[in-house]
Amino acid sequence: MRTIDESTPSMPDINPQKVCFIAAKARELLSEDEGSKPDASNATDDGERSILTDAAYGPVHAELKQFVDDLDVDEATALVALLWIGRGDFEPKDWEDAVAQARERSETPTVGYLLGEPLLPDYLEDALAAFGHSCRDFDVGPDADV
Repeated sequence: MRTIDESTPSMPDINPQKVCFIAAKARELLSEDEGSKPDASNATDDGERSILTDAAYGPVHAELKQFVDDLDVDEATALVALLWIGRGDFEPKDWEDAVAQARERSETPTVGYLLGEPLLPDYLEDALAAFGHSCRDFDVGPDADV
């Protein structure tokens, strides 16, 4: 985990609560058990195993995708920059450079790029910690303020 440098600039481009929501949902999505492959059998006959397939977790993926797709361009760019900082590609003091490069390289949809990173939740949380924020008390429940 990175230490907070007093000279580290703030990250004004995205609300940390939104980043925590994305990290929590990505963690939920990544922790799902894919289970057995769906087939044409009756769910009752196969002991309800078909509910443990990718199709059963569509709502979590859809919710995360919709949330990221609804971010404005600046927020989506900041999210990619945070991923890069958490991954160690940039240091927090290089925030402006990371944002500029994320803006230049936005060739694919942000959600596809983010979900291709298996350690996304960890990287986002590490980057937030580098800027003095934490997801420790973040609540994903229906009363979450994102």
